[in-house]
Amino acid sequence: MQSPANQIFLNLGIIKIHYYGAIMAFAIGIGYLFTKHIAKKYYKDTVNLSILSNLFPIITIFGILGGRLYYVLLDFRYYINHLGEIFAIWLGGLSIHGAILGGFVAGFIYLKLKKQKILIYSDIFAYGLLLGQALGRWGNYFNIEAYGTPTNLPWKLYVPIFYRDLKFLNYEYFHPTFLYESLWNIACLLLLFYGLKRFIQKYEGLTFFLYLILYSIGRILIEKLRIDSVLYVFNIPIAILVSLTLIFISTLAIYFIIKNNIIKDNKWRHN
Repeated sequence: MQSPANQIFLNLGIIKIHYYGAIMAFAIGIGYLFTKHIAKKYYKDTVNLSILSNLFPIITIFGILGGRLYYVLLDFRYYINHLGEIFAIWLGGLSIHGAILGGFVAGFIYLKLKKQKILIYSDIFAYGLLLGQALGRWGNYFNIEAYGTPTNLPWKLYVPIFYRDLKFLNYEYFHPTFLYESLWNIACLLLLFYGLKRFIQKYEGLTFFLYLILYSIGRILIEKLRIDSVLYVFNIPIAILVSLTLIFISTLAIYFIIKNNIIKDNKWRHN
């Protein structure tokens, strides 16, 4: 696999649109259309489609802000000396963990104000998130980032010398970890949508928390190959620690969701 020769998608003179930004915009748009399709087909009697449409730009804006703020804070030492690059998201540097947190908090507040059920909207957006993440990872390809350790596997990625980590200047080919994550997101989407949909839609919140668990499992495995982690805690990439935390929280949430629904079902039967 060759690295792209050009990172500029469209050159308008004063304005240059990078592939990274174009792909992210495309991923967000497709993710939203898929989310809306899921809502109309499977949740039309349980959610307000107008509120869903109004919620999307809010989640998008705060998701981007959260993803960027999270990344900047993790790499604080660099950005404190390069203040002009803090808002240069076309250069890369959007954390999915920060985006999920920022989008969820904003969505939580909005839905609370609208007196809507939070978990069911989270379930619907989980499908769009997985598709959007799968497409968005290709922005890393055009930015020549998010690749892994050296490899000679058939699908190896050639990385030009000026994009290589200083420790691996003598290597030419690396794991395309952005591709691994893209494929993992697609696999998770297929599992949730085709394999488990009939079961997990019975319980509000189950789809969303399973999404967090499945994505986090893949992220942990893939992160071990990556060489671009911006922060380590006890020699462990912060992304792995955050993923483990999400798995723990999501597992507890699923336990209580199923338990509460079983209790409700038993009460209904006895009545």
